[in-house]
Amino acid sequence: MSILNSKIPEGSISEKWSNHKANIKVVSPANKRKLEVIVIGTGLAGASAAASLSELGYNVKAFCYQDSPRRAHSIAAQGGINAAKNYQNDNDSVYRLFYDTIKGGDYRSREANVHRLAEVSPNIIDQCVAQGVPFAREYGGLLSNRSFGGVLVSRTFYARGQTGQQLLLGAYSALNRQIAEGGVKMYTRHEMIDLVTIDGKARGIIARDMVTGEIKRFGAHAVVIASGGYGNVFFLSTNAMGCNASASWVCYKKGAFFANPCYVQIHPTCIPVHGSQQSKLTLMSESLRNDGRVWAPKKAEDAEKLRKGIIGPNDIADEDRDFYLERRYPSYGNLVPRDVASRAAKERCDAGFGVNSEGKAVYLDFKYAIERLGRHTIEKRYGNLFQMYEKITDTDPYKEPMQIYPAIHYTMGGTWVDYNLMTTIPGLYALGEANFSDHGANRLGASALMQGLADGYFVLPYTIGDYLAGEIMVPKIDTNRPEFIEAEKSATAKLEKLFNIKGKTPVDHFHKKLGHIMWEYVGMARNAEGLTKAIQEIQELRVEFYKDLLVPGELKNVNPELEKAGRVADFIELGELLARDALNRNESCGGHFREESSTEEGEAKRDDENFAYVAAWEFKGVDAEPVLHKEELVFETIHLTQRSYK
Repeated sequence: MSILNSKIPEGSISEKWSNHKANIKVVSPANKRKLEVIVIGTGLAGASAAASLSELGYNVKAFCYQDSPRRAHSIAAQGGINAAKNYQNDNDSVYRLFYDTIKGGDYRSREANVHRLAEVSPNIIDQCVAQGVPFAREYGGLLSNRSFGGVLVSRTFYARGQTGQQLLLGAYSALNRQIAEGGVKMYTRHEMIDLVTIDGKARGIIARDMVTGEIKRFGAHAVVIASGGYGNVFFLSTNAMGCNASASWVCYKKGAFFANPCYVQIHPTCIPVHGSQQSKLTLMSESLRNDGRVWAPKKAEDAEKLRKGIIGPNDIADEDRDFYLERRYPSYGNLVPRDVASRAAKERCDAGFGVNSEGKAVYLDFKYAIERLGRHTIEKRYGNLFQMYEKITDTDPYKEPMQIYPAIHYTMGGTWVDYNLMTTIPGLYALGEANFSDHGANRLGASALMQGLADGYFVLPYTIGDYLAGEIMVPKIDTNRPEFIEAEKSATAKLEKLFNIKGKTPVDHFHKKLGHIMWEYVGMARNAEGLTKAIQEIQELRVEFYKDLLVPGELKNVNPELEKAGRVADFIELGELLARDALNRNESCGGHFREESSTEEGEAKRDDENFAYVAAWEFKGVDAEPVLHKEELVFETIHLTQRSYK
């Protein structure tokens, strides 16, 4: 084990970023033209980084597995993006955003990174407005704001319920401009399958052309991973089915430490599971909790009648409704953080007050908001979300409450990075959800879009220069070097191994089985016995996978099953690491809830004496236990205290 150096600058928290920018190296415009950077992923983090680096003068190669960069999963984000502009004059500030984020992450994030995020957040809104993002506006023309969980101010900028789509179109337009200018070479339908290192530095990737099946080599002076999170390790999640962790995972296996994998976010407002053949879950934006009230029946007999379809929610009188978030957390009410709201919903359902046929749902009710504000106002704020809910469930949420239940949504863990967003491999960077850096054990709503754009527009363009300033004399990377040949052979052998198993069981079977293990033992509540069992069952599943996997089609052609097989092989290994990390962290914090570590009221109970650190894991082989490295978390500005939203 080693103690990791996060390279946090000296000085007061409010001066660290400006001092750091003043002291790091800069690459001249002429020298930027000599350097190449690879960017994996074209979501908000990847598209903004590729566009920004190209505009600075670097030569960028951008990769995505979709047929267009604008299909990145950032497009699915609904509710909004945070920024400390204080437009509502409700006493918001950079410090308050910083504090809320540290507290929301249950004091398990790095202070310096979070303060930087809060500092640059206002610039993001200005950037996006300049790109034409159609944020909602007040009557007088000023940008509108709403609240999200875990805060007492309104700092979330939004475009109805499609904020991610509009922000991605802004970043996509910036990216497209650079593609047209020749600064970005875009490779769609290409999937990264290995990282190439030379003399310990990241120097390129091996990618598979998903149309022809051809394996290709690409060189660069630095590689940027912005490929999202690993939520699909649970199979059912709010992520798009194509979302995967393979780019991050091959980097882990090449020496990039993987941090805090057990920090997984359960979102409280998802449409409940409604069948064994379901392939993904649908998120209903957290913004709905601004105007919707969450409740379950007070009487067990009412819940039983609801489950059997004898009565409907509108048959239950107000005095017989338990607005349990307002009851338990009067200060924040329905806008408690996601981990708190999720556990509270699970507690009500486990106690027998669930309302759908499986007893795995509570209500999100807009009756009161419609009575107060009128249907027209609710339509303006959430119309597309209501329409989506009705299309999926065949229930009109204007007339009957939505049914919701927690589901896997976001991953706070990821590749370990220092203050410059560089991993433990020199020249390899990780941005957005792919890294671990800003959200601690629980992400506040509307902060994912903020982090992705902050990293891509306002952090990496500065910090990557500090590294590349030392690379300007390095010639264009030769992809015929032995390291590239060896990496291509290794990546090809992995694909051939999967293809040639010739078993009888399709890859989805193994993915579903893994998801069941993960949700059952590594889901919303965890304990030592269950986590130990999960590790054993995942190891057995891996053996079964490599014995009986069936990959139809051709090796060198369009083959979605081969792509899925590679991703699920990585998920199986990642699932085991996630369970190990959860077993090691014998405390409860944020989205990581250990049953052995809870208060009398059922809230998460941290152990700051033993676990106030980032757990960064080093790969030692598929069949070997990984090595734990620690980054001690030092709180100079905010005092550690048990989190309370009451």
